[in-house]
Amino acid sequence: MTTEADLAFLTRAIELSRQCPPSAGAFSVGAVIVGADGTVLAEGYSREGDPVVHAEESALGKLAAHDPRLRTATLYSSLEPCSRRASRPHPCAELVIAAGIPRVVLAWREPDLFVTGCEGVDRLTAAGVRVDELPQLAAEARAVNAHLFD
Repeated sequence: MTTEADLAFLTRAIELSRQCPPSAGAFSVGAVIVGADGTVLAEGYSREGDPVVHAEESALGKLAAHDPRLRTATLYSSLEPCSRRASRPHPCAELVIAAGIPRVVLAWREPDLFVTGCEGVDRLTAAGVRVDELPQLAAEARAVNAHLFD
């Protein structure tokens, strides 16, 4: 069930995606990690301080690897967490699973632009992570990346 808080935090992730330095070879993505009590634990966006960092990776990097709050947190991402990547050894779906985050909320599934057959949602759900998609925000998340489809 989608809540007003889900819509607000995912809208914030989309706002963060607008801060991404432009790239013709990567999506602009924002991510917000929210604790069980509704407190924002960390935020991040693609290419934040590193030309190959992904949004989820950026947000997770701002917390201790074994922060106990992650075990009850929700990750909001404007795009499906990646299942494969060339720039790092671990894709974002794997990082989310390793962090122990039990729930991911996303706006838009990764289109077959850079990686054919993204399986982020499949990997997350196979690991027991609950994934909720809010398609009503997909067009807004895609609009941030319109330059990639021209």
